[in-house]
Amino acid sequence: MRTALCLSRRQVLGAALGVGVVAAGARRRANAEARAGQGQAAQVQAAQGQAARAEVATDPWPSLAEQIFGNRQIVDGNAVLAIDAPYRAEDAAVVPISIRTLLPTGDPQRIQNVTLVIDENPSPLAARFSFGASSGIRTLATRVRVNSYTKIHAVAEMSDGRLLAVERFVKAAGGCSAPASKQEADSVPNGRMRFRLFPGEAADDREAQLMIRHPNYSGMQMDQATRLYMPAHFISSIKIWQGEDLLLGIESGISISENPEIRFDYRPNGATAFRAEAQDNEGMSFTGSWAVTRA
Repeated sequence: MRTALCLSRRQVLGAALGVGVVAAGARRRANAEARAGQGQAAQVQAAQGQAARAEVATDPWPSLAEQIFGNRQIVDGNAVLAIDAPYRAEDAAVVPISIRTLLPTGDPQRIQNVTLVIDENPSPLAARFSFGASSGIRTLATRVRVNSYTKIHAVAEMSDGRLLAVERFVKAAGGCSAPASKQEADSVPNGRMRFRLFPGEAADDREAQLMIRHPNYSGMQMDQATRLYMPAHFISSIKIWQGEDLLLGIESGISISENPEIRFDYRPNGATAFRAEAQDNEGMSFTGSWAVTRA
């Protein structure tokens, strides 16, 4: 009986020692895993920090400015020009943006053209808007694609040759590769134009809106049926006249949203007709004309 009892005690003691060894091993493994996890977290944080520093270090604007404007000096234009866009876009493929002059009416300075640059887009040069000498255009709005978080620059060329820039940061992603929306009426041909007039904010001004039906494919969108990329196909130039006076000329690329839409104010010259011409990158030309009772 004593032997049996002793054996039982030895068995119990051995079992307890075994459990202790197992527990100690488990603690060592847990500590090692915790240290490894901390190391991995530190590596992730370091990588994120390096990425953030690299992003700051690789600001594309200086290089883009040199490519687009050469060695011309570009200075701050916040006293002359303003750019408006949502900080966080609801739809990266259709981001509303507007540009307006802050010059007082009658100022001898005049904005000849505005170049719109979306820094992080695959094709950053979105459009160049050239204003007719007697157009009186002070505001202009359109819709653009934004492919990733980016600054958007608007650079005004003044009548004295100066270049003045303003910028706006927009949070959006995937706008250039977003699938094209289904056209409501496939029977409506590309290039079909609509033109509308509105009262302007000033008593002597009016507003106009030109809409052009066109897919404006960016070359980065996939055909959902064939799973192949659709070639770039976009409106490349637009001109709008009031009578015989040129109001607005536009050179554009893939960063303009599908079915391009341009809205702007202008100074009436008494003409009773407007006309527009547009071309796309495949050489197709589109025209429209509209008679109005009051310009």
